[in-house]
Amino acid sequence: MMDSGVPLAATTEPNGDRCPIMTYCASHSKAEDVSIALDAICDELATGLKGVPPDISFLFVSHYHADHFEQLASLVYRKSETRLLLGCTGEAIAGGREEMESGPAISLWAAVLPEAEIELFHVEFSETPDGIVCDGLPSGREARRADVRAVFVFGEPFSAVPNSLIDHFAEELPGIPLIGGMASGGAGPDMNRLFLNSTTIPNGAVGAVVRGGPRIRSIVSQGCRPIGKHYVVTRAEENVLHELGGVSPMQRLRELLPTLSDQDRQLVQTGLHVGIVMNEYQETFARGDFLISNVIGAREDDGSLAIGNSVRVGQTVQFHVRDAVTADEDLVRLLEQDRTTNSNPPRAALLFSCNGRGTRLFPEPNHDAGTIQEKIGPIPLAGFFAQGELGPIGGKNYIHGFTASVALFE
Repeated sequence: MMDSGVPLAATTEPNGDRCPIMTYCASHSKAEDVSIALDAICDELATGLKGVPPDISFLFVSHYHADHFEQLASLVYRKSETRLLLGCTGEAIAGGREEMESGPAISLWAAVLPEAEIELFHVEFSETPDGIVCDGLPSGREARRADVRAVFVFGEPFSAVPNSLIDHFAEELPGIPLIGGMASGGAGPDMNRLFLNSTTIPNGAVGAVVRGGPRIRSIVSQGCRPIGKHYVVTRAEENVLHELGGVSPMQRLRELLPTLSDQDRQLVQTGLHVGIVMNEYQETFARGDFLISNVIGAREDDGSLAIGNSVRVGQTVQFHVRDAVTADEDLVRLLEQDRTTNSNPPRAALLFSCNGRGTRLFPEPNHDAGTIQEKIGPIPLAGFFAQGELGPIGGKNYIHGFTASVALFE
């Protein structure tokens, strides 16, 4: 099933020069037979790209095709004639308007980007007495930093250390969006796969640095709303909150619960989150002003809470909850905001949603992919459900949970 390619007609610049044509196209298949699926996908992409070989393609594959993982990268690399190939396996696969949460699924996204320079990399991680060492990371090449549009990364969740990647690119390419996620669907090591050109890789992380070419915008929909009031952190250690305004977090939560509706109390019990204010200079804080962190542990003896991100004394935090209505509103708001604040509409998208979204969160299937197409489409789209999503909030990159991280290509 092909998502219509979007050829951008060459345009004339004020100096009389003509811009090269950029084309995006995506196709996906739910065929059980891998050969049939790949023939259909690659034929449709060749038609959509008018026979021009892609400069880069992104490949996402469900675990239904696990018996063919080792050959898939090589097959797609050869059949599509793409110059570069990047991708991974996923628990669920997105293509066009669909989110294929079970069964066979292969989704391939391709782009002709004549003015872009793309550098692929494979990172391996090893633990030493001095900490985690990453081998294979690209340098920032300082003279070209201004040209970098985005960095895409896909990691194998049992061997990659995403925070090491985030720290590296924060130093080498500050302010550049790091977009992607952790491969998913495998219950343990050696069950997920990464794709890099013609090679299938069982561990580490793969990625691409995109320099030049079209602008790449990012959206990270965290899908949460604040409850209660905000507090200043008065005692904390790394990712553990010990005191909020001089009182333990669990005591603050006990004070909050009686003030909530029955629905919100239920949401607190099924999944509590903590939002960390991104800009302390604001006078008021509302939805969208926070980096959302999952609560990953609590101690009854001292009332402390462990969350998914580091926190420091003096920061402002607020409890949050997530539900389908809030998650829908948040994604719609961000897409509409992107549309109204940017004069150039997106021509293609890559979607990296948490594997806790889809029908595990929303009452109807295809929510994230369908919402993107409804609000800014139709455009070529591909992606997968991740075991941790990468994307920027407030100009800094993070590894998230329960989010939809979207790359939009002008």
